[in-house]
Amino acid sequence: MSKSFQLDRRAFLRGLGGVTLALPALDAMGAEVTGQSPRRFCAIYTANGMSLPRAENGISEWSWFPSQEKDGQFVFGMSTQPLSPFRQQLSFLGGLHHPSGPKADPHTCSDMWLTGAPLHNPKPGTYNTAGLDQVIALHTKQYCRQPSLVLSIDAGTGFLSRTGTISYSLEGRPIPAENNPRRIFDRLFRGDRSSLSSEHEKLQRRIRLVDAVAKSAKSLDQQLGKSDRERMDQYLTSLNEVESRLVASERWIDVPLKQQDYSHLNLDASSEGEPGEYYRNMLDLIALVFDADITRSVTFMLNREDGMGISDTFPLKLGLNKTHHNLSHATDKEGQLQFAKYDRFLSEQIAHFLGKLSEYKDRQGTVLDNTIVLFGSGASTTHNPRNIPTLVAGGANMGLKHGHYWKSGESRMSNVHLSILRALGIEQESFADSTGTAGGPVFTRS
Repeated sequence: MSKSFQLDRRAFLRGLGGVTLALPALDAMGAEVTGQSPRRFCAIYTANGMSLPRAENGISEWSWFPSQEKDGQFVFGMSTQPLSPFRQQLSFLGGLHHPSGPKADPHTCSDMWLTGAPLHNPKPGTYNTAGLDQVIALHTKQYCRQPSLVLSIDAGTGFLSRTGTISYSLEGRPIPAENNPRRIFDRLFRGDRSSLSSEHEKLQRRIRLVDAVAKSAKSLDQQLGKSDRERMDQYLTSLNEVESRLVASERWIDVPLKQQDYSHLNLDASSEGEPGEYYRNMLDLIALVFDADITRSVTFMLNREDGMGISDTFPLKLGLNKTHHNLSHATDKEGQLQFAKYDRFLSEQIAHFLGKLSEYKDRQGTVLDNTIVLFGSGASTTHNPRNIPTLVAGGANMGLKHGHYWKSGESRMSNVHLSILRALGIEQESFADSTGTAGGPVFTRS
């Protein structure tokens, strides 16, 4: 690469029909961009708690929390077994809670999952505080095109306590989420389309992005060094793979929110789409966004509390016998087993995501090594805000030590939030109602 050749950090490739493609971080953008591996954060939330079967039902092996052997090695439950290939890249945290949780409507647990939400004012929609993802975005936005990416299954903000987002601004206001893979893809990877004519917009719908910029990419390739050429090849290959699956995801665009009791659905009716396909597409987009360093802070709400929204029917589409919210209230053996099987389905999606992050390479390690993934729920069982299920993955290059099931007596979730901030290099004294950093073996200083 010529020493005189340097790319702007926010450069795009321009191709046929005015199509533009965002570039990943390349050596040609200078040491300020490439000198240090990105530090990223992704929070993935599921509503209605996790499966923690009653002892009398005799299915303890289906508990979301693992069991522990004498040698300290935990044993994955059946509902999290798909995550077992990533034992050394993840840990379970037990005994966590938000002190404000028991004081609130139980359906606000998603609202406060990333905030702690001290209830200065109990009126829904007015009491919240800054979300962890937005505090992180405040410190990372200078390095990437988008401060943060806020996603959910239903989009928007929802209403009152049944919100459709887990992201809250620095002022404590809900940030609208996006749920349409095509719109997300176009906004993040096609650059600014506001100046394009309607003809160009139609053309963009007909041609593949990678094909459209092929000539420009080839020209750029000739000016890049070997490592940058390899990275561009990896980037375009990954982009091509994700884009090829977006057409199938478009079926979700017009799926309406639930406006009635889904227990009366005809279970023999064909579904609008396969839930795993949608989740995998969204998670693949997040992985690709991280790989391109478009943003370093992402939230994704897999479903909403209290049976609201599209995803409440996903268990039915997978052949289970009740909606997600109904299963979360089950107390009998069969009902709790069905709930656990849906948890296993979610574990499969998270395992897919961790696999994608492991495939993408940073200059030092993998994208997963440089990303902290927080997965969990704001309740344990039947809207119980104590012992909230929590999994932390990735972050090896930020000092996280995995392969543990750490159980505290009763620790604040905000202490975990503060530990995540410190691992990301954000030296805040406190977060929300934290009393210090989290104990246990997972979080150590890098």
